[in-house]
Amino acid sequence: MAETALITGASSGIGEALARRFAGAGFNLVLVARSADKLKALAVELAQAYGIQAKVHPADLTQPGAAEKLAAAMKRSRRHIDVLVNNAGVLEHGEFTAMQASRHRELIDLNVTSLSEMLAQFLPPMQARGAGRVLNVASIAAFQPIPMLATYAATKAYVLSLTESLSEELKGSGVTITALCPGITATSMLDKAQAGSSELETLPGFVIGTAEAVADEGYEACMAGEVIRVPGKLNLAATLAGRSTPRWLVRRVTGAVSRRLKR
Repeated sequence: MAETALITGASSGIGEALARRFAGAGFNLVLVARSADKLKALAVELAQAYGIQAKVHPADLTQPGAAEKLAAAMKRSRRHIDVLVNNAGVLEHGEFTAMQASRHRELIDLNVTSLSEMLAQFLPPMQARGAGRVLNVASIAAFQPIPMLATYAATKAYVLSLTESLSEELKGSGVTITALCPGITATSMLDKAQAGSSELETLPGFVIGTAEAVADEGYEACMAGEVIRVPGKLNLAATLAGRSTPRWLVRRVTGAVSRRLKR
């Protein structure tokens, strides 16, 4: 019997690419995002292309109780979730003080709170069955402070830290958890950020990865039970350098680069 992967933020970008990757590997899918029309079109396409079942569950995970309702729906349909992919997230580029407090809350609600609630709902059944996998989509921004992406980077640091902690808590349970930490990736999220930032518009092409390549690495890492996967040699080198550099120096370098880009 085919296993089932539930993927949040599945309507576009890395989430859509992950849905295609899991479908190609024979997984049935539960696709979650706010855009019902995009999800339905993707579900039909993947079901026809790969002969799998693809169910759609439109939801705004920032709403109170959304994760609990989703878990209850899965229980009512007697659908065991073998792989949970927490991909839903949002990015905002700009000075912290130029952003509305409500926007900071939106980033935290989706990137931190909803992810934590999804884990709280779906990890216990996996533990009870003694099997399951989780893939949390973080970012290389999780490894160091990023001026002009301060709140976003902080939320992704939370995702990385939580994943590492849970990987130890879950040892021996049959459940694995992985943090996928991509660099800059060609998605609609990047397009929106570039539209509002002249600095991001000038990014060289060689630093921008594809959603498909990120999804391939995420799938491989998840199936292998790796705790952290950083796609791309350039991104991996950057994270390793950041971890071996004193934090005060990292702050100064990233701050200096940010101020230079603003000129």
